[in-house]
Amino acid sequence: MEPSKSTQSRRSFLKSSLLAGGGLMISFTWLSRAGLANTPESAALPEQWNELTGYIKITPDNIIKILNPNPEFGQNVMTSLPMIVAEELEADWKKIVVEMGPHDNVKLGPQFTGGSNSVRMYWKPLREAGAAARQMLLQAAAETWGVPIEELTANAGTISHEKSGRSATYGSLASKAAALPVPKGMTLKAAKDFKVVRSSQKNVEGLKIVAGKPLFGLDYKQEGMLIAMIHHPPAFGMKLQSFDASQALNMPGIRDVFTLKLYEDGFEQGGFDTRTFNDLLVIVGNTTWEVMNARKKLIVQWEAAGDTKDTMGGRGAKREVIVPGALESTTTQLEKMKEYAQRPAQQLRKDGDPETAFKNAAQVIERTYNGPFLAHNCMEPMNFFAHVTDEKALLVGPLQAPGWTEPTLAKLLNLPPDKIEIQMTRMGGGFGRRAYGHYLSEAALISKKVKAPIHLIYTREDDMTYGIYRPMYTATYRAALDKDKNLIAFHVKGGGIPEHAIHANRFPAGAVDNYLAEGWQIPSNITIGAFRAPRSNFNAAAEQSFLDELAVAMGKDPIELRLELLKRAKENPVGKNNDYNPDRYAGILNLVKEKSGWGKPENKKYSRGVAAYFCHNSYAAHVVDIVMKNGIPYVERVVSAVDCGIVINPDAAANMVEGAVVDGIGNSLYGRLSHREGAAEQNNFSNYRMIRHSEAPKKIEVHFVQNDIDPTGLGEPPFPPVFGAVANALFKATNKRYYSQPFIEQLPQPGSTLDNKKNLG
Repeated sequence: MEPSKSTQSRRSFLKSSLLAGGGLMISFTWLSRAGLANTPESAALPEQWNELTGYIKITPDNIIKILNPNPEFGQNVMTSLPMIVAEELEADWKKIVVEMGPHDNVKLGPQFTGGSNSVRMYWKPLREAGAAARQMLLQAAAETWGVPIEELTANAGTISHEKSGRSATYGSLASKAAALPVPKGMTLKAAKDFKVVRSSQKNVEGLKIVAGKPLFGLDYKQEGMLIAMIHHPPAFGMKLQSFDASQALNMPGIRDVFTLKLYEDGFEQGGFDTRTFNDLLVIVGNTTWEVMNARKKLIVQWEAAGDTKDTMGGRGAKREVIVPGALESTTTQLEKMKEYAQRPAQQLRKDGDPETAFKNAAQVIERTYNGPFLAHNCMEPMNFFAHVTDEKALLVGPLQAPGWTEPTLAKLLNLPPDKIEIQMTRMGGGFGRRAYGHYLSEAALISKKVKAPIHLIYTREDDMTYGIYRPMYTATYRAALDKDKNLIAFHVKGGGIPEHAIHANRFPAGAVDNYLAEGWQIPSNITIGAFRAPRSNFNAAAEQSFLDELAVAMGKDPIELRLELLKRAKENPVGKNNDYNPDRYAGILNLVKEKSGWGKPENKKYSRGVAAYFCHNSYAAHVVDIVMKNGIPYVERVVSAVDCGIVINPDAAANMVEGAVVDGIGNSLYGRLSHREGAAEQNNFSNYRMIRHSEAPKKIEVHFVQNDIDPTGLGEPPFPPVFGAVANALFKATNKRYYSQPFIEQLPQPGSTLDNKKNLG
């Protein structure tokens, strides 16, 4: 173990200082790639994502406070991340106090919640921080008692010396420990010795949540705060021409109506500065109700926006992007996608000679799959508080990526970053939607304009028609079989608006001699963004559906076909860039096969579908069991298997998988957002179909592969394979293949009054 003096450098390993109360504070700030840097998901990410920081505070009365740096939207990082610290610190978890930290890009880094990265990135740094703090407390006790440090033990917040019978709390040693040099190169605990990690702990905010405490952005209030709303164009491809606010301004409680630009011409947008409408028509008043009613009295003229030019930075070199101005409709988009699918596409990967293999095949199977735009529909609509003056800015609200939003704010407000304070509230949903901080920037500019604190609030209709959707996708899969029904070639060609979903180096790449993956995309003014397991959520649906159909054509059990391909990928892999580990992939299939009783007679009452997928460095598989209720398929039971390495908090992890299952069933069966002449046709839950409580499975069994691999992703990996498992179970239930989402549109809906009869092709 090598000692080092702490410094105030941003990139120091650890630093310590005395607190005003005479306690110990340990801050950890250093780079830790922890296996992330070489993953596909991280290839395009800014380096600062790997810069992880946080604080341990110990007061003289032995209160240990851990400041959680990462935003929380229900994935339970406010519990799991502090658990990692407490494990190596040898603290009593019951006495830990956890607080959500504000954004601090020096001490706490970018604090990004997304990409299933939170635990994966923090795993090693947080352990090292806890271990270093424990070592400093041991050293302080050794010096105080004049005994060798090797004779001391730390447990549950207490240092003990067995030979003399002495003991002391961490709090009583904290001040002395703070003056010691910070050790580095700590030996971390073996997984077999974990006491906190791998044990289920209750959500640290659970009591506050059920008691209705003000935790969310919509709960935030400040004296003198005004309410602001934006009146945006009714369709993508339109912009404000003129407006008459005379009636609105005469209504009670209304302070002002005005226009402003989000980004001035030539503004260089960062990677997450996606926005839909640049010219904002803003109405400000005393209360939400007054502003909502007055907004209805605005008389507005809109006009075609035409093609526009955006200047993009971040995620690569600065570039100009032309955004088309057409008023797009789902029907014409589908026709355009069919046209593009026939054109030559970008080759993403090629192994062997697939063209010749297909030419000489005894049988070729070809299927095309479609997926619509999807809205995030966070239960808490977009909102943010802002109080901006000429000297400083305070912003409070739900946000996934404060570190990526702050530079944009600094440019928009002409303020240095150290004059911008962002406080993160608990988020009422996210999964990508709140990574795009345009609503925060809008709030800041409105506050600066009216010279008052304001709370910007989107209605449900605002949120659902404002964009940042899951893209619209299509993919055509082909398989070539020889006369003995052996798979000799595999081809996938995928496209979308405005991106494709193909992951060229994922399974079954590496398991087939002749393999071709291609992609194409169509530009659009309909803004899209990350949606729980971006791209994977469609890619898995199409791929896993096709593999099932392929298994039938080959006369094989669908699980056995996948296992055979994975065996080939392990023993004699094709290519060198295969993303997945065949052993771990096969492991979840074998686990879900065992736990679901796959092929056992007692399960013949179910129509069963299976799917498995790899993303975010983790592996997930589901067996979906469908029964028919009054002629309508119902997912009664789901058995899930997940390999995400070491599971920090088992109960919370199971909850995450259960949520992914329900979310996946709902989106695959019901989710769709369509457009007509640029306008979203669904704008609220009355016409955007969500899964109901009665439609959720009665039982979801979650099983984790037990290993000592460092934690990998969990929030997103269980979601994509649900789509394929549902589609495959539906085939068993109805004897019909389902190629377009949402699947329910291809089934009768007795008594339904929802506008979801339109087929996506």
